Amino acid sequence: MNFFYKNTVLIDEKTLIQTSQKLNNYIDHLREVAKKNNYESDEASINLPFDEGLVKKIRSLKDKKIANNLKYLILIGIGGSNLGTKAIYDAIYGYYDVLEPQRFPKIIFLDTQDESVLTKTTSLINSLSSKDQVLVNAISKSGSTTETAANLEVVYDVLQNKFGDINDRIVITTDSGSKLQTAAEEKQIDVLIIPKKVGGRYSVFSAVGLFPLAVAGIDIDQLILGARNMRDFCLKKTTEDNPAVNSAIVLYLHNKQGKNINDNFIFLPQIESLGKWYRQLQGERIGKNGKGLTPTVSIGSTDLHSVGQLYLGGPRDKITTFIYADGLKEKILVRQKMIFNTVGAISGKSIQKIMDAITQGVKKAYQNQELPFTEIVFEDITEKTLGEFLQFKMIEIMFLGKLMDVNAFDQPQVELYKTETKKILS
Repeated sequence: MNFFYKNTVLIDEKTLIQTSQKLNNYIDHLREVAKKNNYESDEASINLPFDEGLVKKIRSLKDKKIANNLKYLILIGIGGSNLGTKAIYDAIYGYYDVLEPQRFPKIIFLDTQDESVLTKTTSLINSLSSKDQVLVNAISKSGSTTETAANLEVVYDVLQNKFGDINDRIVITTDSGSKLQTAAEEKQIDVLIIPKKVGGRYSVFSAVGLFPLAVAGIDIDQLILGARNMRDFCLKKTTEDNPAVNSAIVLYLHNKQGKNINDNFIFLPQIESLGKWYRQLQGERIGKNGKGLTPTVSIGSTDLHSVGQLYLGGPRDKITTFIYADGLKEKILVRQKMIFNTVGAISGKSIQKIMDAITQGVKKAYQNQELPFTEIVFEDITEKTLGEFLQFKMIEIMFLGKLMDVNAFDQPQVELYKTETKKILS
């Protein structure tokens, strides 16, 4: 994964360098956190990829829970408890699930309340011949998330009615000491603990993400390797080599100029969920005290036909991040002698080459309109590359919070709706 920005952000290099110096002390702090390699600081999530004990425990539990006939992992969680997992799963498998109906195990994500989804989930469970065909992983850091609690109660009830004793088919992931942990242990259900200082939005490399991904057949070793390598880059003081510093600075400086929208324009549809994971990370970590950027996700080339006019001709209130791949293998070609021959320029071209031309054309149009943007370029869509991206963006948000003088590790206003919801239900 590479990050490019110098010639397209419309900010002079002197300003970029001067701003980067504001982060020197914080980089020193992050290095100290990394050196201690524990979970005692707000930034503790940067140590998760180096926790070999955690990986060992996850592998052991995975081996205990999966069988050769496992078909479905039902992941019950919302927000930080499922978006990171979904981002990686969709990039590797999920985007293609409908085209690969015989590939198992598949992950079914239950997040918000939807009776239709739960009705269909009930039908699916009732169609299974063995409880070994299904595994449930319910995730709630607090242990008292309303949406997660409701979905867990419904799914547990359906499974119990179908198979009887199903506690060995449940795994709970939560904070130590939560009500959910206590309830699970009373039923002798296996529990995975999230470190107290690791916030949900930074938890993808904890048991929150690693356990369900391992069960689904994702190579978590490569995922972790990518995260480890990227942490090394992001703790450097040399601006030239630090993508997290550079990206945070660009977002910060453009926000100061009145650009309060950060559009992530993704030209790889299978990583749309990765954009949504980043949207919740930036939205909830930075949006407070009247400050913040509004993160949006656009998909190329689909959204060139829905919001392209707005982006190129509308208000100049956006800093854009283009995310695309370079160097992917060319596999499918448009035949030389075309059948319909309506667009002659595509004759004999590979689908990848056509997509590359669209991506380059969009970037050129942005430059011609003097619209600022950065670029994130993937060499491939693998676990290692995804691990790099996830770690890069989490550290970027820590830097951005420091520059914008907001706490990048809490979400006080989110509790407002939770409190009111529980009042109404009571």
